Amino acid sequence: MTAINSSYYAATAYRSDRMPKQPPSAERSWIRRFAKFRLPWGLTQEVALDDFLSEAAPEKLRRVEKAEQVKKEELALGTYIPAPYEHVDFHDRHDHENFRFSLWSKRSQFWAYLFIFGKGFFLFLLPLSVFAFIAVGLSINESWSYLAKDLILGFYSWLLGIPLLCWALASIVMRYFPKLWVKPSRGPIWEINRRTGLVTLFDYDNNGEYKKSGTIGELTAPFYEFDAYIATIPDRQGLSMNVLYIAHRYRDIVINFRPLFAPGEGQLCCALWDFLQNYMDTSRPLPDLPRYEQYRHLDPTTAEYDRKTRRNPRFWIDMDDATFEQEL
Repeated sequence: MTAINSSYYAATAYRSDRMPKQPPSAERSWIRRFAKFRLPWGLTQEVALDDFLSEAAPEKLRRVEKAEQVKKEELALGTYIPAPYEHVDFHDRHDHENFRFSLWSKRSQFWAYLFIFGKGFFLFLLPLSVFAFIAVGLSINESWSYLAKDLILGFYSWLLGIPLLCWALASIVMRYFPKLWVKPSRGPIWEINRRTGLVTLFDYDNNGEYKKSGTIGELTAPFYEFDAYIATIPDRQGLSMNVLYIAHRYRDIVINFRPLFAPGEGQLCCALWDFLQNYMDTSRPLPDLPRYEQYRHLDPTTAEYDRKTRRNPRFWIDMDDATFEQEL
């Protein structure tokens, strides 16, 4: 490790080629081991969740770059007007140093879910309603057609009207009244730090300290002391759904990654576990994903790797849409 790497990364930073010896893990109760499968360490592949690529597509990167250029020009001219909530801390971060996860506040989630489910149910029920109207109009007898039509019209008016109202109301609030729904949560949930090699679970109980003084507790341990597990849970139809979480071997620190992607096939869990190991491993460069391109020169190991391989620093941002679809 070079001097610059030694000064940049903490002594606790994770390196796959320098794993310290560790005592056996504490035995877990059968209930904690039920329907769970432990994933192996090492032998990782260069994989990641689809969302980690698509959420920072080249088109979005170019749009952000252009916005930053405009911001610099306006700051130089003294004409810059900050965007709404630009300086609000939403407690999440995902860059070359750490991956910090946070949910939005319950108020924000309420309006977001109202919009999503209102729109989804309306678009789902609309063709069914049209089909029902046509089928009834062709099949009912003339003697009771008017009564039947009135009943069906009233039923589907309510069936379509409620989700349409939810969709419209949420759209108006989210578009024109951001103060009613944009609100950060109380703080982050967990953090995985590449630079320090530490995993942190934020404790909002903290022996009652959070309610008394707002102090958030932190349960922290080195990344190499965690093991990854796939937990299998049934959905409403009884089908098996898989979720990834990591658990500390010696303490009660558990992080569930279910909010990052919907429960599904085990391959997604394996891909996320490989990604987390690659991201934290300071003996190798950052995963080559679009979202890290602007930070690669700031991470010493990554910068050295890019210099040796002569990687194009604008590999992702200058990529055309067709090539990006192939990368996906």
